[in-house]
Amino acid sequence: MPAQLPNTDILRRLVGFDSVSRNSNLPIADFIAETLDRPGVRIRRQQSPDATKTNLVIEAGPPVDPDTRDGLVLCGHMDVVPAEEPEWRSDPFTLVEREGRFVGRGSADMKGFLALAMARFAGTDPARLRAPLVLLYTYDEELGCIGAHHFSEHWPHPESLPRNVVIGEPTSLRAVRTHKGHLKLRLSVLGTTAHSGYPHLGHNAIEPVARAVCALSALRDTLALERVPSSASFPDVPFVALNIGLINGGVAVNVVPDRCDVEIGLRVLPGMDARLLVDRVRDAVGPALGGERWDLETTGDSPPFLLDPDRPVYRNVTSLLDQRETVSVAFATDAGWLQTAGFDCVICGPGDIAVAHKPNESLSIEEFHAADRFLETLVQRATSTATTS
Repeated sequence: MPAQLPNTDILRRLVGFDSVSRNSNLPIADFIAETLDRPGVRIRRQQSPDATKTNLVIEAGPPVDPDTRDGLVLCGHMDVVPAEEPEWRSDPFTLVEREGRFVGRGSADMKGFLALAMARFAGTDPARLRAPLVLLYTYDEELGCIGAHHFSEHWPHPESLPRNVVIGEPTSLRAVRTHKGHLKLRLSVLGTTAHSGYPHLGHNAIEPVARAVCALSALRDTLALERVPSSASFPDVPFVALNIGLINGGVAVNVVPDRCDVEIGLRVLPGMDARLLVDRVRDAVGPALGGERWDLETTGDSPPFLLDPDRPVYRNVTSLLDQRETVSVAFATDAGWLQTAGFDCVICGPGDIAVAHKPNESLSIEEFHAADRFLETLVQRATSTATTS
């Protein structure tokens, strides 16, 4: 790819891929790899267990010094949420400019950052790097940071990559060093199916779920009163937020339902043990389901994240942004899993989370270019290289 290719053209191509999490991400991953491949660049893939998805690790520059692990990783996810809302005013997978904004699915969350990182990587001469520059692009972040989880547990020798990571989630270009986790559980209650005209031959699975939901509501109220040391970082919701998000049971109104599932989400605070929260949910619903056949399953676990403010990558990013206050977010990111693999992460990227996951998702063009200038300086500092624009 010519270094002069505008980052807006890269963004247009990225938005054009329907990389909704339910689809394979191999087409967009192929485009990214083929676009950035050139002498001096090392490209590695890490397939998902079913081989339909992949993480990408694209490296330039010298090997990591194991004593310092200097250099920089720019990280983002390739998947996006569905774009099926009727309120879309244009094709979600065609980037358009409207009122000073780029409009398209993923423009803010987070293909804008992916495009900027790609352009910065393409404009860097690998031979002039004194420390490595790496792109880590993950799959299925929107489904629960699945690609980052797979990477953190199975990537060989993560210590061979730079320690410092910037994850370009939409934070309106503010540096974030802490966020909540997202623990997802499924409560399943089993009954016995029968014709509703002969209810004595069956056992309704939905009715006991009603009792369990009441117990979960009581647990939610109890959790709302509890505080831990990290609560101070989340003044709007300083507790574990429990949400009963989905209930699914039965097949028809004239059939006694033999199964009912309840999807539960808990926003876990940094420093908390998710396993203890699972136990508390189990203890809450158990008495309400006495005598029933039921099971509680963990369907997803995106860990919370907290970085010490004295870590070099955080000091570097906040100094570039002239930021003095601590910023937190209530959504989970790949940082939770990457931290478990020994990386120091800062979450910082263009875009507003308030418009992500919504129809007519958009990104300020002015902020897009501001983020490009920020990345240029950040990469220069981290790799001691001259870059082209």
